[in-house]
Amino acid sequence: MPFTTIQPSSGALEVYFEIHGPTVPPVGGATVTPVLNIAGSGADLRTSFPDRSPLNKQFTVLHYDQRGLGRSGKPPEPYTMRQYADDAAALIESVGWSRCSVVGTSFGGMVAQHLAIHHSHLVERLVLNCTSPGGTKASFPLHTIEPLDVEARIELRLGLYDSRWDPGRDDPIPGLGRFYDQMIERWRIPRTGESLRGYRAQLEARSHHDLMASLHHIEAPTLVCAGEFDDLAPLANSLALVEAIPDARLEVFDGGHLFLGQDRTAFPAIIDFLTG
Repeated sequence: MPFTTIQPSSGALEVYFEIHGPTVPPVGGATVTPVLNIAGSGADLRTSFPDRSPLNKQFTVLHYDQRGLGRSGKPPEPYTMRQYADDAAALIESVGWSRCSVVGTSFGGMVAQHLAIHHSHLVERLVLNCTSPGGTKASFPLHTIEPLDVEARIELRLGLYDSRWDPGRDDPIPGLGRFYDQMIERWRIPRTGESLRGYRAQLEARSHHDLMASLHHIEAPTLVCAGEFDDLAPLANSLALVEAIPDARLEVFDGGHLFLGQDRTAFPAIIDFLTG
């Protein structure tokens, strides 16, 4: 299993990671910038299937478990957004990359913003999916629904994920297909012990995310991607990102918070942007 010990300023941390995709230059000798993929809240490589990412077909992609989650180290909390970004920077350097593009989704998009501001020398291009700048344009405060029982929490999250959610239809969230049932089945598995502790620490860090006053420092060309029906990270939040980041543009897709799995044009648009 690929583990590495990184040395961010907060102290040594063992990180579990996987690298997928081509590892040799394509025919003709041209090189393609590698990609760091930063996943959303609670994501764990054991359940998120990094080997199936469409990004892997075009790029060498680094996927990893963030601190407190999956098979990575679980140091004492609290954690901060800056720590998550410092971890990402240290991991990039640990695998020997001098520079890469970064794709951050939801919570991962928040981490990616901090990474692009505080470690700009590492970021070639930036993709921010279904995420928020914080402050007055924050994503829904997920930490506030943790006390609810599991079924009430699932029902609330489904409505946040897509404002069209209707449990009475054959396709309760348009475009998800069988993944809808698989997602709910996974959500019903309770988090316990260190897994629960790490997830709650992540949600707490997320609740303090606010970069509205700092986004103008992002130098990398940026693609902001949003789902039209996303109530977890509403479209207005993506518009705020585009307005604040100097070299940013917006793409809106037919879906909600899960538009990457709902709109088949989403990944091709992201790949097109990353290839320049």
